[in-house]
Amino acid sequence: MDKVYILAIESSCDDTSAAVLVDNCLLSNVTASQAVHEAYGGVVPELASRAHQQNIIPVVDAALKKAGIDKSNLSAVAFTRGPGLLGSLLVGTSFAKGLALSLNIPMIEVNHLQAHVLAHFITQANQEEHSPSFPFLCLLVSGGNSQIIQVNAYNDMRIIGQTIDDAAGEAFDKCAKVMGLPYPGGPHIDRLAKQGNPERFVFAKPNIAGYDYSFSGLKTSFLYFLRDHLKDNPDFVQENLPDLCASLQKTVIDILMKKLIKAAKELRISQVAVAGGVSANSGLRQAMLSAGEKYNWEVFIPPLGYTTDNAAMVGITGYFKYQDKDFCPIDAAPFARVEI
Repeated sequence: MDKVYILAIESSCDDTSAAVLVDNCLLSNVTASQAVHEAYGGVVPELASRAHQQNIIPVVDAALKKAGIDKSNLSAVAFTRGPGLLGSLLVGTSFAKGLALSLNIPMIEVNHLQAHVLAHFITQANQEEHSPSFPFLCLLVSGGNSQIIQVNAYNDMRIIGQTIDDAAGEAFDKCAKVMGLPYPGGPHIDRLAKQGNPERFVFAKPNIAGYDYSFSGLKTSFLYFLRDHLKDNPDFVQENLPDLCASLQKTVIDILMKKLIKAAKELRISQVAVAGGVSANSGLRQAMLSAGEKYNWEVFIPPLGYTTDNAAMVGITGYFKYQDKDFCPIDAAPFARVEI
């Protein structure tokens, strides 16, 4: 059987990424990040789409060169169709259309959330394969999503629990902002938490039915807690920053893990994975490993390079869809919102 070469494009938010896979093996994964948003404390959609236009050709060119192939070798172009920022998605979608038309190869649309889950199936040359078997549970946590997904097949995923308001990553970023930490706040909280006492402060934990999450109450609790203490001591945050970060991080992780453990027990699934930007958090990664030992799970944690938005995960999803000849029409339009 001929080898399948997939060029993958990811442009859902503020990272322009391109990857090349031969079958399920990653040959290259190149990402250009956008520092322009740091000054605004969040991603500015118009600035993001303009930066994607500047970055996409150099990034794709670099990915092809690093993979050691010519564009004429490509079997298909996979691209993120959504969800994400519409202006950003339009850049990636338009480029994919132009390239597919010029090479007369098929296009494969990819759901960004499914791609995060399927990142666990990416392989690299000379590396031992370590992928979950179906069915498995995946905790998908990022700035925009906090979901527990039952994965029965690459194309059969069911959300069994999700946030009813804010996502875990959003809670990290907004709490970081009120503490005066730079954007994005999650990595700064993770770094400072390693120096702090996670038992020092106690914040509100929601009582939500089933497997669903809520983080708005925690965010409000944290905000009022700081407000009350700053009245008495204007330097409270600076004097207690590591302990605040450690206590906040522990609270978020406790909320996430409680529902995941409940789902794994009740559904009797022992293959458990984590994915998404917040899966880079060292505390969450350790909590997953500890739960694996305690509950006899086989735990799957993605390499750090596959936690944030990247084209490699789009490519592996595209490869699975290529096997089924699941191509999309040339007039496919991106969508800002969609579920798995």
